[in-house]
Amino acid sequence: MNACSRRVLAACLALAGVMGVSVAEAHKASDAYLQLRTDGTAATLRIDIALRDLDRDLVLDADDDGLLRWGEVRSRAADIESLADRGVRMEIRDAQGAACRAGAPAPLQLEQHSDGRYAVLVRTWTCAHAPAIGTLSYGLFATTDPTHRGVLVWRQGGAAKTAVVVPGTAGMTVALGAQTGSEPARTHSLAGIFRDGVHHIWIGIDHVLFLVVLLLPAVLRRESGQWHPADAWRPALWSVLGVVTAFTVAHSITLALAVFDLVNPPSRWVESLIALSVLLAALNNLRPVLVETRWRLTFLFGLVHGFGFANALKDLGLARSELAAPLVLFNLGVEAGQLAIVAVLVPLAWAARRWRGYPRWVLGAGSAIVASSAIVWLVERLFDVQILGVGG
Repeated sequence: MNACSRRVLAACLALAGVMGVSVAEAHKASDAYLQLRTDGTAATLRIDIALRDLDRDLVLDADDDGLLRWGEVRSRAADIESLADRGVRMEIRDAQGAACRAGAPAPLQLEQHSDGRYAVLVRTWTCAHAPAIGTLSYGLFATTDPTHRGVLVWRQGGAAKTAVVVPGTAGMTVALGAQTGSEPARTHSLAGIFRDGVHHIWIGIDHVLFLVVLLLPAVLRRESGQWHPADAWRPALWSVLGVVTAFTVAHSITLALAVFDLVNPPSRWVESLIALSVLLAALNNLRPVLVETRWRLTFLFGLVHGFGFANALKDLGLARSELAAPLVLFNLGVEAGQLAIVAVLVPLAWAARRWRGYPRWVLGAGSAIVASSAIVWLVERLFDVQILGVGG
């Protein structure tokens, strides 16, 4: 095997790896929401944890019927509180440096978020003076879900602050006073929101595969009903730019509309339409209808994907006037994550395009696998069921 053949084989194997990454499971982002609020000499921490994450670790569904009922959750309240106490440790000190006294946790409650039901745990600290500093250590789901993130919202001098914390965070300082440490806290929180945008597209395998199946044909040309390798890189580059630009513009529009509550479609329908978009994009590779104008399909369904991205910001509990910076930083993070995927995928596809098996095995078989997975996701999301234990 000569050097050229080895490079093509390596590119094809790498493309197969891209196509095969968790293709059977469209993992929903695992987020917990923490709100730290002060009132006079008291500080209250509210933690919202997704029931799907708690069920994975604690097996809350006692009768294994796929439905979590309030009785099943309530009967495990002590276990949920214990898990939260181990995973989220908060110390509060007042303006004089004295430790505040933590009260007993409030009774467990449930809250409906945009992506499902959450357990709500609330604890209040009583201080001798106004609360000034919080110290957070975070380890929720550290051993069972490395993709998990916590989103902390608090107020400092009347301004809302946000930070994304990962399992393993220890001793993070949260300034509650009017000015102390305000600029470092702001820098940290905005950087965290940017990283969370990257994180959300990278773990959203349905978003990733939508892009992948749209980009794989970009290095080919369609003639007489057959795929042929592109001879020049400029047409391929324009095809890639068309897809990426259409996706970026479309999801940016609906991300903003959803975050500001101007348009608020049900999460179940959004997730179902995202699965449908992946299915149609894959089928278009198998039975091409749109070839030179794939960007139109990208733009249409990119609007739906934007609603999916919005779920990560909608549950922060921020006022509309406070959402501008997080929205911009999160969207920039999504774009950075998207460009990283393009930067890896397109050169591999270009290197492998002349392999005669590319149209059949990379584009054809890869699109067929993605289409099959998308059908599973679509059925699961439409009818709220699980097929063969695959999470939609």
